Amino acid sequence: MTSTPTETHASAGEREVRREADRRRTFAVISHPDAGKSTLTEALALHAQVITEAGAVHGKSGRRSTVSDWMEMEKARGISITSAALQFAYGDHVINLVDTPGHSDFSEDTYRVLSAVDAAVMLVDAAKGLEPQTLKLFRVCKARGIPVITVINKWDRPGLDALALMEEIQNEIKLVPTPLTWPVGIAGDFHGVLERRTGDYVAYTRTAGGATRAPEERMGPAAAAARAGVDWATAVEESELLSSDGADHDQDLFLSGFTTPVLFASAISNFGVAALLDTLVELAPPAAAFRYGKEDADGRPAEVREVTAPFSAFIFKVQAGMDTNHRDRVAFARVCSGVFERGMVATHAQTGRPFATKYAQAIFGRERAVIDTAYPGDIVGLVNALSLKIGDTIYLDEPVSFPPIATFAPEHFAVASAMDSGRFKQFRRGIDQLDGEGVVQVLRSDLRGAQSPVLAAVGPMQFEVAVARMESEFGAPIRLETLGYTQARRTDAASAAELGSIRGLEVLERNDGTLLVLAPDKWRIGVVERDHPELTLEPLLAGER
Repeated sequence: MTSTPTETHASAGEREVRREADRRRTFAVISHPDAGKSTLTEALALHAQVITEAGAVHGKSGRRSTVSDWMEMEKARGISITSAALQFAYGDHVINLVDTPGHSDFSEDTYRVLSAVDAAVMLVDAAKGLEPQTLKLFRVCKARGIPVITVINKWDRPGLDALALMEEIQNEIKLVPTPLTWPVGIAGDFHGVLERRTGDYVAYTRTAGGATRAPEERMGPAAAAARAGVDWATAVEESELLSSDGADHDQDLFLSGFTTPVLFASAISNFGVAALLDTLVELAPPAAAFRYGKEDADGRPAEVREVTAPFSAFIFKVQAGMDTNHRDRVAFARVCSGVFERGMVATHAQTGRPFATKYAQAIFGRERAVIDTAYPGDIVGLVNALSLKIGDTIYLDEPVSFPPIATFAPEHFAVASAMDSGRFKQFRRGIDQLDGEGVVQVLRSDLRGAQSPVLAAVGPMQFEVAVARMESEFGAPIRLETLGYTQARRTDAASAAELGSIRGLEVLERNDGTLLVLAPDKWRIGVVERDHPELTLEPLLAGER
């Protein structure tokens, strides 16, 4: 049977989308604060030849800031406080890398990013091992079925024993570590690595300050033994011990979430960075089908959006203030299926209204370039997309609405008020903008009025960001009055009036219409639940909007 021209064209289009999706590697870098995420992000861009010189090593004067840390607070503090998307080519592949905040106060932003990636690189400080925030983020990856590649960073500094770190990973996160490389030399004396699959020695040479790509020299076992002596012999012995314990890479087990490939590196010196890029290209999964819809009896999503289906994307981040000249607002969209073409008119799933994509850009830190076409796995910046909110879906032809992204339960609360009453218009616009970006949640009530909204946050540093941005971006300095609440519960209209009359409780409304009850502690919540079982008082659940 001969295919019609339309069928042939459609088939060719699907093949192109599949081919482009297979070229994409979209991943996040996660870790505890100060494990070296932004430095690693910079080193990856350097090795991909996107930049010619690495940015700052935090704490050293005279060095530039990293391209992914563009906010003034990030430069001043030397930490990432907002996620940043970087896209670049590496060989025949396209890398979409999202650097995430490490500080626990911004874990909600990291969670949003993890909804938009296909893999994660878990960065572990060689001297500190698995830290609380690392463990928390790993559990998110496991819950979402995201395969994890582990990088033991800062091996150029004194640290823990390599085998002890492998044992800690297996005991703490219940993943079997399968090292692809093994250090030649103890932590603090980093000569290079044993490449376990080939048996070769990859020796590293330092460059001035780690600002340029570190030269690598590959040699066989005999030359390695002559060069590294007892350190090489120890590395070979430990590698054989790992193999005897079954710690060799198996791709199916990795993708299924049972094992994690491990690499040893020093991002600040650019050691082991090329190996990570090659590993991502070889082992990390390409862009794949997105699941959505109600779960069936076995807990499986009812529907799947294949990458070859018509265009669809969801918004996982909204950010304003990246362009100081125009003060625009960028919605970051993960392309899930089909082909994105700038200028296309998609449908906004949440409103059913058309959405024009005239202003679309590829984002590299704070730098931008117009993007005309994007494929599944790509991150597209939609500029001045005022109607789009975090968790929204846009699509062509076949309707789809991807699941909402989790809103964390806030634990810190403060009343915001304008320091200059004459700038109330700017104050209101700025507060609404911060709420739309998810920087803070904004709660209101008739009792407090529009001039005194309550800001709710997971961590207090979010308040610092809000204060700084209100002054620098909106010209509306604010003062914050901390409230003595630590708990938030959801209620309904039928219960709100009575709950609001109970001493120590306050009922406010979130911008999405959700009614929240604020309480000073869990004890007070328990007392109310005991004395008033007829009233609605529910925990905030992951996935709520």
